[in-house]
Parts: sequence; structure tokens; C-alpha cells
Amino acid sequence: MTAANSHRGLGGLIYLGVSFALGIYFTFAAVQGDYGIFRRVAIDAEAATLKVERDRLTAELAEMQNRTHRLSDSYLDLDLLDQQTRDVLGYMRSDEIAIR
Repeated sequence: MTAANSHRGLGGLIYLGVSFALGIYFTFAAVQGDYGIFRRVAIDAEAATLKVERDRLTAELAEMQNRTHRLSDSYLDLDLLDQQTRDVLGYMRSDEIAIR
């Protein structure tokens, strides 16, 4: 074996080693990195949680808007007004008996 063949073989091994190291690095980055598969799964799970919370808040907002409309000057719901008076102020009718 001559020195030229030995040098050529060593260069090939270095090239193969660097290529393998880069392949491992990019594979790891594709799985574990900031834009990797695991991060994508975490983002999808967080998005699903936020959608559930958004839907809950939308329903709560609709309920509050309904109650606000029912207590407005243009539309007054006497049953709701009576319920709010009992809950907030602690009032009761004269023909009712309070049991503690």
C-alpha cells in the first residue's frame, strides 16, 4: 500500500464520518428540535385545549349577553329580575317562609 492510497482511504473515512454526524444531527433536530415532530405534537395538543376553552368562553359570553338583554330597558324579564333580586339582595316575598 502506498501513501497516496492510504491518504485517499483516510479522506473517504473522514467524509463518511462527517456525513454520518450531519445525518444524525439533522435527524435529531427533525425529531427533538424547535420545529420537530415532538414540538408539533405539543402544539397540536395545546391548540385542542385552547379550542375547548374558546368554546367554553363563547358559551359563557352568549349566556351573559342573553341575561343582559333580558334585563335591558327594551326587554324586561320579570322572573329573571325576581331571581336576581333574591340572589343579590337577599329579598323574599311577604308570603314566603325562610327556613334556616
